[in-house]
Amino acid sequence: MLHIIKHPLARHVVTHLRDKTTKPATFRSLCHHLSVLLALEATADLAMREVAVNTPLEACIGHKLARPLVVVPILRAGLGMVEPVVSLFPDVSIGYIGLERDHATALARSYYCKLPPLADTRVLLVDPMLATGGSAVQALDVIKQNGGAEIRMLNVVAAPEGVKAVETAHPDVAIYAGALDRGLNDRKYILPGLGDFGDRLYGT
Repeated sequence: MLHIIKHPLARHVVTHLRDKTTKPATFRSLCHHLSVLLALEATADLAMREVAVNTPLEACIGHKLARPLVVVPILRAGLGMVEPVVSLFPDVSIGYIGLERDHATALARSYYCKLPPLADTRVLLVDPMLATGGSAVQALDVIKQNGGAEIRMLNVVAAPEGVKAVETAHPDVAIYAGALDRGLNDRKYILPGLGDFGDRLYGT
């Protein structure tokens, strides 16, 4: 299921991310802001457990997260979305999946994978651009093969083709995106999109 972030700040940020004149430093800051909004939406239903705490005045019952959280970026562009999640959830574990897109075929090649234990966790798979969905489906396959079952995907911008690919292959995975764009061009880039996210993030 696709969830588009409706907060006005999300729409404001996506607009500035699209602007080709936005400099890398500003681009990184905007990515941080939107990633925080996405992470909050994707974790709004986290399970909680009751705990007893003592305030300076009396004892009371509070709540803590009941299950561990894991964030997994698809390298390299997904790295820009990790720190915002860590800032919200300092105890989060981090895994990495390296998938490199062949610009001629638009297919992804796996070159790296390092994951913490995923059983009985909430996994946030982060990748700024959901274009064809090929990389996302591959990454989700790997996460499930390694024990991940409760997974949310976070994207800055998604294309209908990518959403359909993920929903077909992994209908149990909810997608949270800043925007759903028109579609892909003949080179499999999202339109209107915002260009190559990794290049803009790192100024390359």
